[in-house]
Amino acid sequence: MPDTMNKSKVVLADRYAQCNLPDPELDKIINLIYQRAGIVITRQRRDMVCNRLAPRLRALGVESFHTYLKLLESTPNHDEWQLFINALTTNLTSFFREAYHFPILAEHARSRSGGYTVWSTAASTGEEPYSIAMTLDEVLGSNLTGPRILATDIDTSVLSKAKTGTYRLNDINNLTQEQKKKYFLRKVTAGEQQVKVRDSLQKDVHFQQLNLIAQNWDIPAPFDAIFCRNVMIYFDKANQKRLLNRFAKLLKPGGLLFVGHSEHFNNMDSPFRLQGQSVYYLAKDKV
Repeated sequence: MPDTMNKSKVVLADRYAQCNLPDPELDKIINLIYQRAGIVITRQRRDMVCNRLAPRLRALGVESFHTYLKLLESTPNHDEWQLFINALTTNLTSFFREAYHFPILAEHARSRSGGYTVWSTAASTGEEPYSIAMTLDEVLGSNLTGPRILATDIDTSVLSKAKTGTYRLNDINNLTQEQKKKYFLRKVTAGEQQVKVRDSLQKDVHFQQLNLIAQNWDIPAPFDAIFCRNVMIYFDKANQKRLLNRFAKLLKPGGLLFVGHSEHFNNMDSPFRLQGQSVYYLAKDKV
């Protein structure tokens, strides 16, 4: 009996290693992630889909993608749906990524009166919202009225990391010595050099799970600025346009929308006009 069990495990491991994903199951996955998250994936990304979902099959002890998809479709509210979305979400971020945005944010915040609030729509593991928080702290000082940055993401796993505010020491290499000292604490965990965001900065950020294609958003709008960087490249034109129109309604007059360097909407019928490098403002005739 033990030999039989071991052989079964080997066979199962071989199937996962080969990651056999037939066209019908691939097409179904493509449709499901689009329906659930608005993410567009093509057949050319078969290997990526295979490699990201294979661990989920392994964790569940499921032998095929066909069986895995039957599990998802049979229970619309199954916890596995969130893990399915988490697996197929791309998260690439760093502190002060696309650094040219932050002086623009600083100048915009400096020029406005009243409380300044920002929505980071794809917070990932937290580097973007904490970079925004540092920028606003340097310009406006500490905020005493509660979080001024809403940080959301569809992926619950990256949000969990973001909430801890813990990073590798190397992750903050591009920060100034003053920023490192003011906003981070050094620590050693399991022999690894790490840093933790200080409580004084963490209190500026409220993390919340949110699906950008959901019909309703429970968020404290309006905002002075919205960051939606390197997100809409994964959406089709219809969802991009829908998202831009929704953002327009959530910005204060004179508010700014920051997008990724490869995202361009000038040729799209949208309420935004280009102000600078991947920074848009709301056109007056669209307010």
